[in-house]
Amino acid sequence: MTVAGFILAGGQSTRMGRDKALLPVGGEPMARRVADALTCVAEPVTLVGPKQVYGFLGLPVVEDRNLGCGPLSGIVEALETSTSEWNLIVACDMPDLDAAFLRRLTAEASQDWDAVLPVGASGRPEPLCALYHRRCLPVLSASLAACMYKVTAALTSLRVRRLPVEDDRSFRNVNTPEDWQRILQERGLAPKP
Repeated sequence: MTVAGFILAGGQSTRMGRDKALLPVGGEPMARRVADALTCVAEPVTLVGPKQVYGFLGLPVVEDRNLGCGPLSGIVEALETSTSEWNLIVACDMPDLDAAFLRRLTAEASQDWDAVLPVGASGRPEPLCALYHRRCLPVLSASLAACMYKVTAALTSLRVRRLPVEDDRSFRNVNTPEDWQRILQERGLAPKP
């Protein structure tokens, strides 16, 4: 089975105050780190966002034509662009994403499901680190056209496999400066307060 990978980087990073995709992790932008994890299980790996901002990362970039509509727009763009049946779509702000977790996620692909979403300790599914079949496209496009932007709400009429995950660190994201400081401290890159 061939899986394509997509990184969503079209958000405005308003809570962070600067572009999350370009925050450095281990000497490289976070989006590049996410791409490196994706390349272990997906090919090609494409970034969804502005070419003028992310073109230097060395990845194919597709523009999100519906800016301001949240991650649902990026997912729709990815599925419209993809030539693969299965697509691993992740946010750009998951510095702990690892290949072992992504292999587990992609192993759940089946004709029984339209999408596979991990569910961590919170009990909430994570639609921004999930596996989507291209057959999701008509339903997600219709939701986008109806200005119903919440991804999990758009998925309600589809067959979604909710994959329980005990350690949800792999799909933990960075939204605020406080989140970012915590990530740096965990890596020994920032002084503890």
